[in-house]
Amino acid sequence: MKLDILAIAVHPDDVELGCSGTLMMHAAKGLKTGVVDLTRGELGTRGTPEGRIQEAEAAARIMGLEVRENLGLADGFFRNDTMEQMAIITAIRKYQPEIVLANAIDDRHPDHGRAAKLIADSCFLAGLRKISTQHNGEEQAAWRPKQVFHFLQDRYHEPDFVLDISPVMDRKLEAIKAFSSQFLAPKDNEPQTYISSSGFFDSVIYRARMLGKMVGVEYAEGYTTAKKLGIRNFADLINEVT
Repeated sequence: MKLDILAIAVHPDDVELGCSGTLMMHAAKGLKTGVVDLTRGELGTRGTPEGRIQEAEAAARIMGLEVRENLGLADGFFRNDTMEQMAIITAIRKYQPEIVLANAIDDRHPDHGRAAKLIADSCFLAGLRKISTQHNGEEQAAWRPKQVFHFLQDRYHEPDFVLDISPVMDRKLEAIKAFSSQFLAPKDNEPQTYISSSGFFDSVIYRARMLGKMVGVEYAEGYTTAKKLGIRNFADLINEVT
């Protein structure tokens, strides 16, 4: 299945926090969207890998994804190495996305920045025809996404652009809440974590409001990019509300 936009992120729930609004906004326009999670989040303090998979499936339904896949790389111990690159290259060639959304280039969780580099490198390598990969026993064609954008996560980075997600903000929050073991978690026998408090959940809303305020909309998601962006006409720009 060819996708228009593929979000690749290291942990189940990274996409929900960082770019789920973007995926839903484009799905509403008829574009095909999907997610590839690199790990099962098995080192997470709360929940279980099996539970995280079920939560990811529930979130995928809320987001209206065409596909969600988990590569099963080692949480916390993956490296920007041949095995991991080949797994991601295979996924990129399988879905042939025009745009890839990836983890933040630097963040509180060290996995995020490491994954950002791994994903960006794999996107480039996927376009080299002399790298051989197979899917279902058939040789895959080389494919390189046109753009790789890194969504903002915990740490603030000045975005290169923001995308209005106001119409789907409520659904974004629903998708995040699908990970009930992680967010707004009850005070049960499991320890409370940095992300399980109501304060963290509130910060997601505050961040989206702040990014939206930059361009005069209610809510937005922010991105950085290593590649310069071009537009065909000024109508592509959002005018700030005065």
